[in-house]
This record gives sequence, C-alpha cells and structure tokens, in this order.
Amino acid sequence: MEAIATASGVRAESRNFYVWMAAGFLAVAFGGFVPTYWAKMAAGTFHGEPIIHIHGALLFSWTCFYFVQTLLVAKGRTLDHRAWGLAGISLFTAMMCSILVGEATVLARNEALGFGEASLRFSAVTLTAWPLMAVIFILAIVKIRKPESHKRLMTLLMVGIMTPAIARVFLTLFAPPGVAGPPPPFVATPPGLAADLFLVVAVVRDWRMLGRPHPVYVYGGLALVVQQLLTAPIAATATWMHIAKAFASLAH
Repeated sequence: MEAIATASGVRAESRNFYVWMAAGFLAVAFGGFVPTYWAKMAAGTFHGEPIIHIHGALLFSWTCFYFVQTLLVAKGRTLDHRAWGLAGISLFTAMMCSILVGEATVLARNEALGFGEASLRFSAVTLTAWPLMAVIFILAIVKIRKPESHKRLMTLLMVGIMTPAIARVFLTLFAPPGVAGPPPPFVATPPGLAADLFLVVAVVRDWRMLGRPHPVYVYGGLALVVQQLLTAPIAATATWMHIAKAFASLAH
C-alpha cells in the first residue's frame, strides 16, 4: 500500500510540475509583451500591420491552450486532453504560418524604410528557430502515445517559443534610446539563453525524480542551445543573405 501511495504521489507531483511550468510560460508570454505591445495597445500608440496583431493573438492563444491542456492532464482528464489535440495542431499550424507571413511583412516594411540589409540579417533569429520548433512539435505529435517523451517535447517547444517575449524585456531595459531599425542578430542570444532557464528547471526536476535527465532534454536541449548560439554567426554569412532575400521575395 505504501508503494502504491508513493507512486501516486510521484504522478501527482509530475502533473503539477507541468502545470506550474505552463503557468510560468503564460506569465512570460503576457508579461514580456506588456511594455512593447499590451501597454501601447491600451494607450492607442501601437501601430502595426494586421498580421502582427493576428500573430500576437495566435501566439498568446497557443500559450493559453497549452496551459489548459496541462491542467486537464493534472486533473486526470486525459481523454479530454486528447480530444482537444486536433484543435491544438490546427492552432499551432496557424501560429507557425503567421510567423512566416509576419516576418515577410516586417522585411518588406524595413526595406521600404531603408533598413533592408539589417532586417535580412536579423531575420535569421526567426527563420533559424522556425524549423527547429516545427520539428519538435512534429516529434511531440509522433510521440503522443509515449507521454513521458510527449510532455517533455512540448515543454522544450515552449522554452523555444519564450525567446521573443523575453527579448522584449531586454529591449525595454537595455536598448539605447533613439536607435532605429532592427538590432544585430547577436542581441537575441541572451534572451534565448534566459528562456533556457525553464529547461534547466525541467532538467533539475528530472534529475531529482529520475536520477538523470530525459533524453528529450539532453538532445533536444542541445539542439535548442546550438541553434541559439549559431544564429548570429549564420546571419553574418553571404549564404544567409541569399536565403533571406529569397524568402523576402515571397512578400512581393
């Protein structure tokens, strides 16, 4: 009986852990955009193309959806969690499409403002992360019947998605006043590594509960960190400029 009770307690702690992680993601996703989006929207001073608003709504909706999904599992409503899976796939797909359309729109706008080359280089921040996020999500769907891998892949996905929100905080606190145009790509590295603190928490939790980090965190986390660290060097290459220009041409 004691062993059964202990196992039940471990499962409950596991479920609650992912709820708390999801709540953290939700807080960062909302709080990070307060100074550059929510506050300006409330004041009527934010001006952006419709796709920017659509993307913001989809991204925040996805983060809320993820929180609700973890809550359903924590409450033992796994069947409801799975029933909403198709809706989650559709929402995530729409969000990923909005990232590409939004990036193309921003590139066209910055080109018109005379920031073409800087914008093309900074686009590496988004366009090198996008394929990795897509692969992680696809793997999470493939592993739907293996909950231990599925939930960690989804956690890893959310860690990667947090970078833009944290970057807005860095922008607000550290950007020199009066600077126009896109920043150099390397400024996205510190916010990305700050987002990885969520991954550190998850790894420590695994180590405490399982005696070792799950392979998803080892290999997936490594891929995420490598992508973050290589973004700036990739953006500095002529090859990237050719890729970015080809992508930008889709907006014309």
